[in-house]
Amino acid sequence: MGKIKSKQVKRSSEQLVKAGIIFSEDFEKNKKILGREMPSKKMRNRMAGHLARRMRQKQAEAEKLKAE
Repeated sequence: MGKIKSKQVKRSSEQLVKAGIIFSEDFEKNKKILGREMPSKKMRNRMAGHLARRMRQKQAEAEKLKAE
């Protein structure tokens, strides 16, 4: 089992996505995007990782729907 992300990380990530900030599937790119806005390095890294995973999941869903 993997580590579970806190509600704060999930909620904040969703708010940023809804705000129109475009994130990628790459952790490093997401980290740079969040770098100026985050209060701490630990929170920035957790959110960047969570967002990268979410973007990969959305991409996989889109490919699955396209294949059907």
